[in-house]
Amino acid sequence: MNKRQFLKTVAAASASAAMAQQHAPETHIYKVAAGCEIKADVLQDGVGKDRPALLWIHGGALISGSRKQTGTPLVGNLVKMGYVVVSIDYRLAPNTKLPQIIEDVEDAWRWMRKESKRLGIDPARMATAGGSAGGYLTLMTGFCVEPRPRALVSYFGYGEIDSAWYAEPDVFYRKQPLVSKEEAWESVGKQVVSEPPNGSNRGRFYLYCRQQGLWPNEVAGRDPHQEPNWFDRYNPIRNVTKRYPPTLLIHGTADTDVPYEQSKMMADKLAAAGVKHELITVPGGAHGLGNAKPEEKEQFTKRAVEWVHSHMSS
Repeated sequence: MNKRQFLKTVAAASASAAMAQQHAPETHIYKVAAGCEIKADVLQDGVGKDRPALLWIHGGALISGSRKQTGTPLVGNLVKMGYVVVSIDYRLAPNTKLPQIIEDVEDAWRWMRKESKRLGIDPARMATAGGSAGGYLTLMTGFCVEPRPRALVSYFGYGEIDSAWYAEPDVFYRKQPLVSKEEAWESVGKQVVSEPPNGSNRGRFYLYCRQQGLWPNEVAGRDPHQEPNWFDRYNPIRNVTKRYPPTLLIHGTADTDVPYEQSKMMADKLAAAGVKHELITVPGGAHGLGNAKPEEKEQFTKRAVEWVHSHMSS
């Protein structure tokens, strides 16, 4: 398929991506841990075998969100093009700490490969993508799973979690009324969960963490000021080698939640290691890129689809 034919395919998929999302996902329990059923939704348009697959990882600062967050055009386009997309839950912080969250992602990858025949997946053609914290976890799969993904797409993700942007009080978030410690912990409760219960407001815990500069402490259970070396294994930017998968980074310059510099530094590290990569900069783009112009959204969606698809046959 030449580039012109490919772009026509993407355009056709874009036009009907919303319809693809209307197909009811097939929900599986891929793991049970700490009494918590952890689920994955399998999205596909029709049936088949030996198809390429994408592991989609939702955002939410590792504190909130669920597998049901699959509204990104990348997911819809790939489903319409015949891909199997597996959108996963993982246990949420602070009730579950970072090492166990990473274990859930690793187990989801293993589950996809183990169940590949039943799901119609070619286990040799699997990629990973996600946004924000899902972008971070996507970058983690670049070195923490085997075999490594064919390609990664990180939307406004981050390659490090223990530097000042996460480990010090954030000026932007401190402009909002301060959340008390009591309110923060009340918002998350004591139960281990992999998807927030209806009516919960776990975002208050996140706001508390950002206002106080405590995200690494509460999510990882370690203090980066006291144990900086402990975080090395959980910082993708410190684990890039020439074996790291081809990586597409998409980030807005006006992101007040995850600094644009996080993707820029990751791109620089990939370049230094000789890893195929690309950084799409969205001028003025906010976190989530909801304020990007329609033509910008179309452009980076096409590039994301092309990025994944081009690495499935190499």
